[in-house]
Amino acid sequence: MANPSLLLASKSPRRRLLLEQIGIRFEVIDSDLDEARLPGEDPESYVLRLALDKARAGRAQAGSPGCPPVLAADTAVVVEDRILGKPRDRREAAAMLRLLAGRTHRVLSGIALLDGRERQDLSVSEVRFRAVSAREADAYWETGEPGDKAGGYAIQGRGALFVADLRGSYSGVMGLPLFETARLLTEVGIDCLA
Repeated sequence: MANPSLLLASKSPRRRLLLEQIGIRFEVIDSDLDEARLPGEDPESYVLRLALDKARAGRAQAGSPGCPPVLAADTAVVVEDRILGKPRDRREAAAMLRLLAGRTHRVLSGIALLDGRERQDLSVSEVRFRAVSAREADAYWETGEPGDKAGGYAIQGRGALFVADLRGSYSGVMGLPLFETARLLTEVGIDCLA
């Protein structure tokens, strides 16, 4: 892409779609790193740290001092203080849905933007699931959708069938809170409405 406004340090197709939705020209750069939670680290600090680490890794990979700003994000599904990652298999996905069913959980999305300065923001959303039967959990796994999603569901897909209530950012639950992202982009002179 000629003259991107931004470098996105993420492999997430959902983050790409969300940036395209608001008209941002960007290039994707890969940033692999250890996503283990540090001892005693609270979920909010965890997602903010990972977003910043991903952005720093992306900046290091981009190399040139004159490169566009680097954006990265991290999203976690949190029940009480427990962070639910991506399920490893059908059994773990079903266990996650059982844990989420009939209760409210938080979805935290930390974002980081590097342009010489390090800028960060955090989106906190509350999602309440309805009851989910074992048959529904099994059928949902068969769709292939939950396998690569934090918490084992995709609000933008068939996982929306389980969502009884959402308070917060729909795009944040998808993985990139657009309100907070646009605010950071505006600070570095990138206009989302241009």
